[in-house]
Amino acid sequence: MKKILILVAIAAIFTNGFAQTDNASQQQVNSAQRLLNSNQGLTIGGYGEVHYNQALDGDTYNNGQLDVHRVVMLFGYNFNEKTQFVTELEFEHVKEVYVEQAFIQHKISNAFQFRGGLMLIPMGIVNEYHEPNTFNGVERPLVDKYIAPTTWREIGAGFTGNILPASIRYQAYVVGGFNGYDGSAKFSGKNGLRKGRQKGAEAYVSSPNFTGKVEYFGIRGLNVGLSGYFGNSQSTLYDGIEKSDKEAVAAADSSTIGMSMIGLDARYTYGGLQLRGQYYYTSLSNTEQYNEFTGSDLGSSLNGFYLEAGYNLFKHLDNVKTDLIPFIRYEAFDTHNNVAGNLAKNDAYDKNAITTGLTWKMTQNAVLKADMQFVKSAADDSYAKTFNAGFGIMF
Repeated sequence: MKKILILVAIAAIFTNGFAQTDNASQQQVNSAQRLLNSNQGLTIGGYGEVHYNQALDGDTYNNGQLDVHRVVMLFGYNFNEKTQFVTELEFEHVKEVYVEQAFIQHKISNAFQFRGGLMLIPMGIVNEYHEPNTFNGVERPLVDKYIAPTTWREIGAGFTGNILPASIRYQAYVVGGFNGYDGSAKFSGKNGLRKGRQKGAEAYVSSPNFTGKVEYFGIRGLNVGLSGYFGNSQSTLYDGIEKSDKEAVAAADSSTIGMSMIGLDARYTYGGLQLRGQYYYTSLSNTEQYNEFTGSDLGSSLNGFYLEAGYNLFKHLDNVKTDLIPFIRYEAFDTHNNVAGNLAKNDAYDKNAITTGLTWKMTQNAVLKADMQFVKSAADDSYAKTFNAGFGIMF
């Protein structure tokens, strides 16, 4: 709760203290929005990034890793001025292929648009704005890996829109949930909920879930979002069992968990200054029964946050058309924030990280990055150090 209040206070300071700023935070769009904003029939776009990661240890040699982390092709089609289709085809690590998004949108009005298909869960910042030119650092924040498992998408349907007089945009969807059990546990203390993402690949549903987000952009340069995800995990044990079979129903009930996730995020720009912060808290129920049934070590709550500051050194140089942004980000997260029953809290899952480096935007959609990342858990005596470098593009 203390961390939530810190972020709320920061957002309040921004709102009251800096009224005359540029409007960059409102203008930032992700790849899907670029396609939806197009007036063409068929629109093609894409983004991608190539990374170099080198673990640093003064006592040992470590091989670095070179990786075409992802190449994503985007295709959008406007059937008419109201109905559109958007899809993203993602190639990860050269050899893995995914459909990241595939949804249809129909505009009833600016404030009321139907959307259905495979969609990004609207939690936080990076799950929706994960193109390499939209965030600092070579790798995405660790909080967006272990607490809200970016890139997180599910099949569902709902509504989205902009209420312009109130400077509010919203999203609200009913979606399929995490695969929590399909013969073995998918959730754990080490990985949190990440292994349970179904990604729309022959996804099954035993209990629909709800997700939504409300954003306020009425102050120039400021965007504040409140997001949530509520429901139950899915289990294959519910498939085909008789409701009167109490033993089978009890086993199925023990293979699921209830989840309530809340996220608060803020982005702010003032001249060359760029600030952002994000906080997640996830409460999980039935974890004691889940762990006993599956042999896992899932915590009963997860939380995490990060705060980041950067400054565009070229902002006020009229003859320079590129951006050079030194930045620093501090994050802390714990997948064993609380544990239930006889499960012992594992300090190795309570981590903090400092990432600092440079982002050079050669154009707004082509970027070179380099950073140093220091990660330490409560069980470690020192920080593990990694040097990262890479480039990314979006078009």
